[in-house]
Amino acid sequence: MSEILSNVENRVLTLTFNRPEKMNALTRSMYSGLAKGLNDAAGDFGIRAVVLTASGDHFTAGNDIVDFMNNPPTSDDSEVAQFLAALLNFPKPLIAAVKGNAVGVGTTMLLHCDVVIAGPTANFSMPFASLGLVPEAGSSYLFPQLVGYQRAARIFMTGESFDTDSAIEMGLVTANDPDPLAHALRVAEHIAEQPPQAIINTKALLKARNHDSVAAVMKAEFEIFAMALQSEEAMEAFMKFMSKKGK
Repeated sequence: MSEILSNVENRVLTLTFNRPEKMNALTRSMYSGLAKGLNDAAGDFGIRAVVLTASGDHFTAGNDIVDFMNNPPTSDDSEVAQFLAALLNFPKPLIAAVKGNAVGVGTTMLLHCDVVIAGPTANFSMPFASLGLVPEAGSSYLFPQLVGYQRAARIFMTGESFDTDSAIEMGLVTANDPDPLAHALRVAEHIAEQPPQAIINTKALLKARNHDSVAAVMKAEFEIFAMALQSEEAMEAFMKFMSKKGK
């Protein structure tokens, strides 16, 4: 059973995180599958938009901590780095359907999406500092730009979570729908009917102002994240997290 499901219908590719028994915690092989899915879709004229979604009750619990501790993604060619690069450079509309927990990269990846639909159960959090780490995926640049410095600082530094209504008010999410996937597919199919080159050019123009800055910030974040991952502070935080989880 694949942990990343791929389905094309009406010129829309749906990529589904499919590890519901682990709240869709992302492993290296899942990052690799997502990067391949996005990169292949970028070059496939038959695909006009991509929807990211998840099986089960949760979008993703973030990184699989055990996989992370055993194989820390510290190199530029790691599966995580490949996924983040694919996300940053994806030229077509990217839409997300979120329910349940969207932890860490589960929230930061949404900052790269063009439209995010969330359900009433969605709960967003970026507890990097709580784990002895730093924000990633360009979020230290994109999130304060979206919500203002102080709000971003508070969320990053406390690790506190926020709900769908707050995410809509912040501009991270565009709609609250009990069936976020159906809503996301409607939006994606509507976009897929538009002239495709006009859509690609529109996205490029919308992203142009930030693209190079985000790329530079992502590189810096990744270097600091990789160093932090190997620190004693992070190891202690991970152990604390794992012991809580085991109770």
